Amino acid sequence: MAARLLSERRGAVLLLRISNPQARNALHPDVFRDGAAALRAAGEDHGVRAVVLAGEGEHFCAGGNLHRLRENRSADPSVQAASIDLLGEWISAIRACPKPVIAAVEGAAAGAGFALVLACDLVFAAEDARFVMSYVKVGLTCDGGASHFLATRLPYPLAYELLAGGQPVGAVRLHALGLVNAVLPRGQALAGALARAAELADGPAFALGRIKALLSAREHETLAHQLVRERDDFVAALFHADSGEGIDAFLARRAPQFNRNAAGH
Repeated sequence: MAARLLSERRGAVLLLRISNPQARNALHPDVFRDGAAALRAAGEDHGVRAVVLAGEGEHFCAGGNLHRLRENRSADPSVQAASIDLLGEWISAIRACPKPVIAAVEGAAAGAGFALVLACDLVFAAEDARFVMSYVKVGLTCDGGASHFLATRLPYPLAYELLAGGQPVGAVRLHALGLVNAVLPRGQALAGALARAAELADGPAFALGRIKALLSAREHETLAHQLVRERDDFVAALFHADSGEGIDAFLARRAPQFNRNAAGH
């Protein structure tokens, strides 16, 4: 079954769920497009006063589909660039939406899935949730505004550790770093996020919208610029020999050998 975005109303709360459970909710450009449209519509719908973003089943989102990325290495670079632009539109729509957007994270939030979490206003995570910027493991750079969010919210050494190390980090540590608002028992992240969303939905929508706008007023131009830089760097990395080796090795479940060709061509 292809990845899709499920939409459900819970009173004044819009629940959006990334659905591709057989692949840990790996993403597809259609989901990017639908996600951006859903957030823009929510921003204009007076009946929607808060949004919750979650994954279907045991995981939040495993990020991009490596099989599709490997196929895109044989296509024109514009194909991958267009896909990343769609992801950027979704990220930008989350940030521009005047309604509070809350991430409910169970299981894995990897790559672009982690970036989606970072774009949200609040994050509720299960105690065993794992977050990872796994791009570097397959010779890629990040997308989805991840470099912007991490660089503006964390000290440089920590941001570098997450992006250059590519190692999973738990919800408890991210809570200590200020990237997660609440850590809940396993299986309770969505319930916690929905409860908080309902509380916010009962609040003063005008003031809440202005609070979000004030806090993010300086980020729009910076984020837009960084999304373009991320897109160009991701495409360049995807067509580099390192990425070919990294993706092949990951799919073959073997260790990559990135230094076999020192010139990288």
